[in-house]
Amino acid sequence: MQPNSALARFLPYQLSLASNAVSGRIAMEYRQRWGLSIPEWRVMAVLGDAGALTQRDLTRRTLMDKVAVNRACKVLEERGLAARTPNEQDGRSHLLDLTAEGHAMHSEIMPLALEMERQLFEGFSGDELDLFRALLDRARHQADGLLDDDLSGGGYGIK
Repeated sequence: MQPNSALARFLPYQLSLASNAVSGRIAMEYRQRWGLSIPEWRVMAVLGDAGALTQRDLTRRTLMDKVAVNRACKVLEERGLAARTPNEQDGRSHLLDLTAEGHAMHSEIMPLALEMERQLFEGFSGDELDLFRALLDRARHQADGLLDDDLSGGGYGIK
Protein backbone atom coordinates (compact mmCIF):
# COMPACT_ATOMS: atom_id res chain seq x y z
CA MET A 1 0.00 0.00 0.00
CA GLN A 2 1.30 3.43 -0.89
CA PRO A 3 1.90 5.70 2.14
CA ASN A 4 -0.26 8.48 0.73
CA SER A 5 -3.10 6.32 -0.58
CA ALA A 6 -6.60 7.12 0.63
CA LEU A 7 -6.72 3.92 2.69
CA ALA A 8 -3.30 4.46 4.28
CA ARG A 9 -4.41 7.93 5.43
CA PHE A 10 -7.88 6.80 6.56
CA LEU A 11 -7.76 7.20 10.36
CA PRO A 12 -10.21 4.39 11.22
CA TYR A 13 -8.02 2.03 9.18
CA GLN A 14 -4.88 3.27 10.95
CA LEU A 15 -6.59 2.81 14.35
CA SER A 16 -7.61 -0.71 13.38
CA LEU A 17 -4.07 -1.63 12.29
CA ALA A 18 -2.55 -0.20 15.47
CA SER A 19 -5.15 -1.91 17.64
CA ASN A 20 -4.68 -5.26 15.90
CA ALA A 21 -0.90 -5.05 16.20
CA VAL A 22 -1.02 -4.22 19.92
CA SER A 23 -3.84 -6.67 20.70
CA GLY A 24 -2.12 -9.44 18.76
CA ARG A 25 1.09 -9.02 20.73
CA ILE A 26 -0.74 -8.89 24.05
CA ALA A 27 -3.02 -11.80 23.11
CA MET A 28 -0.01 -14.01 22.45
CA GLU A 29 1.36 -13.29 25.93
CA TYR A 30 -1.98 -13.85 27.71
CA ARG A 31 -2.64 -17.07 25.79
CA GLN A 32 0.84 -18.51 26.44
CA ARG A 33 1.08 -17.59 30.12
CA TRP A 34 -2.49 -17.85 31.35
CA GLY A 35 -4.52 -19.49 28.60
CA LEU A 36 -6.72 -16.40 28.24
CA SER A 37 -8.19 -14.91 25.09
CA ILE A 38 -8.42 -11.14 24.70
CA PRO A 39 -12.20 -11.12 25.45
CA GLU A 40 -11.62 -13.23 28.58
CA TRP A 41 -8.89 -10.86 29.77
CA ARG A 42 -11.03 -7.79 29.02
CA VAL A 43 -13.86 -9.19 31.12
CA MET A 44 -11.40 -10.06 33.91
CA ALA A 45 -9.81 -6.61 33.74
CA VAL A 46 -13.17 -4.83 33.97
CA LEU A 47 -14.35 -7.03 36.84
CA GLY A 48 -11.03 -6.54 38.61
CA ASP A 49 -11.42 -2.80 38.27
CA ALA A 50 -15.17 -2.37 38.82
CA GLY A 51 -16.25 -5.39 40.85
CA ALA A 52 -19.38 -7.45 40.21
CA LEU A 53 -21.35 -6.54 37.07
CA THR A 54 -24.12 -7.95 34.92
CA GLN A 55 -23.27 -9.26 31.47
CA ARG A 56 -25.14 -6.28 30.01
CA ASP A 57 -22.86 -3.92 31.96
CA LEU A 58 -19.81 -5.91 30.83
CA THR A 59 -20.94 -5.64 27.20
CA ARG A 60 -21.35 -1.88 27.57
CA ARG A 61 -18.02 -1.37 29.34
CA THR A 62 -15.92 -3.57 27.06
CA LEU A 63 -17.62 -2.48 23.82
CA MET A 64 -17.61 -6.13 22.79
CA ASP A 65 -20.41 -8.07 21.16
CA LYS A 66 -22.73 -9.68 23.70
CA VAL A 67 -21.98 -13.14 22.30
CA ALA A 68 -18.23 -12.60 22.85
CA VAL A 69 -18.91 -11.40 26.41
CA ASN A 70 -21.19 -14.38 27.06
CA ARG A 71 -18.52 -16.82 25.82
CA ALA A 72 -15.79 -15.12 27.85
CA CYS A 73 -17.94 -15.20 31.00
CA LYS A 74 -18.72 -18.87 30.46
CA VAL A 75 -15.02 -19.77 30.07
CA LEU A 76 -14.06 -17.75 33.16
CA GLU A 77 -16.77 -19.51 35.16
CA GLU A 78 -15.73 -22.95 33.89
CA ARG A 79 -12.15 -22.23 34.91
CA GLY A 80 -13.22 -21.06 38.37
CA LEU A 81 -11.97 -17.51 37.74
CA ALA A 82 -15.42 -15.90 37.99
CA ALA A 83 -18.75 -16.78 39.58
CA ARG A 84 -22.35 -15.64 39.22
CA THR A 85 -24.60 -14.51 42.02
CA PRO A 86 -28.22 -13.37 41.82
CA ASN A 87 -28.64 -9.64 41.26
CA GLU A 88 -30.51 -8.36 44.31
CA GLN A 89 -31.73 -5.26 42.43
CA ASP A 90 -33.02 -7.20 39.43
CA GLY A 91 -34.29 -10.72 39.96
CA ARG A 92 -33.90 -11.53 36.25
CA SER A 93 -30.15 -10.99 35.96
CA HIS A 94 -27.01 -12.21 37.67
CA LEU A 95 -23.83 -10.48 38.72
CA LEU A 96 -20.50 -11.87 37.63
CA ASP A 97 -17.47 -11.30 39.82
CA LEU A 98 -13.95 -12.65 40.05
CA THR A 99 -13.36 -15.50 42.47
CA ALA A 100 -10.33 -15.52 44.79
CA GLU A 101 -8.47 -17.43 42.06
CA GLY A 102 -9.59 -14.85 39.49
CA HIS A 103 -8.40 -11.98 41.68
CA ALA A 104 -5.06 -13.73 42.15
CA MET A 105 -4.63 -14.15 38.38
CA HIS A 106 -5.71 -10.54 37.78
CA SER A 107 -3.09 -9.37 40.30
CA GLU A 108 -0.47 -11.44 38.51
CA ILE A 109 -1.38 -10.14 35.05
CA MET A 110 -1.73 -6.41 35.80
CA PRO A 111 1.98 -5.75 36.41
CA LEU A 112 2.81 -7.51 33.13
CA ALA A 113 0.10 -5.54 31.30
CA LEU A 114 1.50 -2.27 32.67
CA GLU A 115 5.04 -3.29 31.70
CA MET A 116 3.87 -4.11 28.17
CA GLU A 117 2.19 -0.71 28.00
CA ARG A 118 5.43 0.93 29.15
CA GLN A 119 7.42 -0.89 26.46
CA LEU A 120 4.87 -0.11 23.74
CA PHE A 121 4.98 3.60 24.47
CA GLU A 122 8.65 3.93 25.38
CA GLY A 123 9.94 7.11 23.80
CA PHE A 124 6.61 8.93 24.19
CA SER A 125 6.71 11.84 26.61
CA GLY A 126 4.20 12.11 29.45
CA ASP A 127 2.53 15.01 27.64
CA GLU A 128 2.30 12.96 24.42
CA LEU A 129 0.71 10.05 26.29
CA ASP A 130 -1.78 12.36 28.01
CA LEU A 131 -2.68 13.89 24.65
CA PHE A 132 -2.93 10.46 22.99
CA ARG A 133 -5.28 9.21 25.73
CA ALA A 134 -7.40 12.35 25.48
CA LEU A 135 -7.63 12.08 21.68
CA LEU A 136 -8.55 8.39 21.81
CA ASP A 137 -11.21 9.12 24.43
CA ARG A 138 -12.55 11.97 22.32
CA ALA A 139 -12.66 9.77 19.18
CA ARG A 140 -14.52 7.06 21.10
CA HIS A 141 -17.09 9.57 22.37
CA GLN A 142 -17.49 10.98 18.86
CA ALA A 143 -18.10 7.45 17.57
CA ASP A 144 -20.67 6.87 20.35
CA GLY A 145 -22.45 10.04 19.25
CA LEU A 146 -22.77 9.11 15.59
CA LEU A 147 -26.22 8.00 14.59
CA ASP A 148 -26.77 5.30 11.98
CA ASP A 149 -28.63 7.88 9.89
CA ASP A 150 -25.46 9.99 9.81
CA LEU A 151 -23.69 7.21 7.93
CA SER A 152 -26.25 6.89 5.15
CA GLY A 153 -26.79 9.48 2.48
CA GLY A 154 -23.17 10.45 1.95
CA GLY A 155 -22.48 12.44 5.11
CA TYR A 156 -20.02 9.83 6.37
CA GLY A 157 -20.92 10.77 9.92
CA ILE A 158 -18.94 13.99 9.82
CA LYS A 159 -20.68 16.80 11.61
